[in-house]
Amino acid sequence: MGSLLEFARGPLFRFSFTVMVLGLARILFIDIWGAYKAYSKAGDKKMPWQLIRSRGFEWVFPMKRIIRNPHIYSVFSIFFHIGLIIVPIFLFAHINLWKQSVGVSWPALPYHSAMWLTVATIFFAAMMLFWRAFVKSISSLSRGQDYLWLLLLLVPFITGFVCANLSIGAGTYRFVMLVHTFSADLIFLLMPFSKIAHCVLAPLSQVVGALAWKFPPETDHDISLVLNKSRNIEVKG
Repeated sequence: MGSLLEFARGPLFRFSFTVMVLGLARILFIDIWGAYKAYSKAGDKKMPWQLIRSRGFEWVFPMKRIIRNPHIYSVFSIFFHIGLIIVPIFLFAHINLWKQSVGVSWPALPYHSAMWLTVATIFFAAMMLFWRAFVKSISSLSRGQDYLWLLLLLVPFITGFVCANLSIGAGTYRFVMLVHTFSADLIFLLMPFSKIAHCVLAPLSQVVGALAWKFPPETDHDISLVLNKSRNIEVKG
């Protein structure tokens, strides 16, 4: 089991992390290129950049929107995402792995802060699962992958908390750590091919929305052609 854990921490981690970075970079490039092409073809090239920036910032950091129109599920989601980002990046054990592998490090969270933030992340994820399962307004909009992703994201947090804070035997520790590492690698691998990829597209959401209303000059003519064709088909039918 020790060699399998080293494989998960070493070659598999490097492979999955590379797939994640390249996959997300590809998605980001495609969206930027598509936005550029849409802008170059637009008849009206005036863009409300100040409004786009303010709405984009509010979309990425939606605390002001939540304060104006509070919803319990949105609050759960905000705090879950905060922990989801901060804990993996600023946990001392993770930083130490980066230092050992590539020689790069940065300041870590204090132990107790990391522990309580991990607990809070698990709690808010559990509340999100509960709301998705039992609150009709949320469950009606949820798909199977929404539940699966939340469960998968919970696995490294729960197993990491167990390994760091509970007294368990050496064999159990290695097994739980193996689950922890493999689940994290799986998340990296799946991220570019799932809805989680929106994490790199969020800053572009307002730009794309604004460009959607900037139709090319020939749009009216194309729409007229399509409508006339449809009308002719209906008459012949």
